[in-house]
Amino acid sequence: MSAEQEVRALLDERVAAVAAKDPAPLLARMADELDSFGVTPPHRVRGLEAVAAGLEAWFAGYASDIGYAVHELEVRADGDLAVATFVYAVSGTLRSGDEVDMWVRATAVLERRAGRWLVVHQHESVPWDPTTGEGVMRPGSA
Repeated sequence: MSAEQEVRALLDERVAAVAAKDPAPLLARMADELDSFGVTPPHRVRGLEAVAAGLEAWFAGYASDIGYAVHELEVRADGDLAVATFVYAVSGTLRSGDEVDMWVRATAVLERRAGRWLVVHQHESVPWDPTTGEGVMRPGSA
């Protein structure tokens, strides 16, 4: 399997883990020193323990299943480093009763260690409309 195929498979694992609300497969593919910029506070999280707490809170916040689909995936790999860029759609019903239906831009930087790809940095963002100052949650909605 090529490096690109291995990284794509890792992202498929992530989709399945989110659908199952199971942080273990996600954490197993993250480096201990992961540096993460997410779309939920805090906006920067360092270290696997802090990321694990954030995942648990994210999953617990949903009353429903979490819809999570990766789109526009591009993977570039060179040796033991790879970068994946993609957009993901996330949806579901929060425990508050609010509905989530949004798209998020994402970049993951991965390093192959002992034959396994691990995410060492991830960055998520939502574009914003400069005329309103609000996030644009769905493509074409600005």
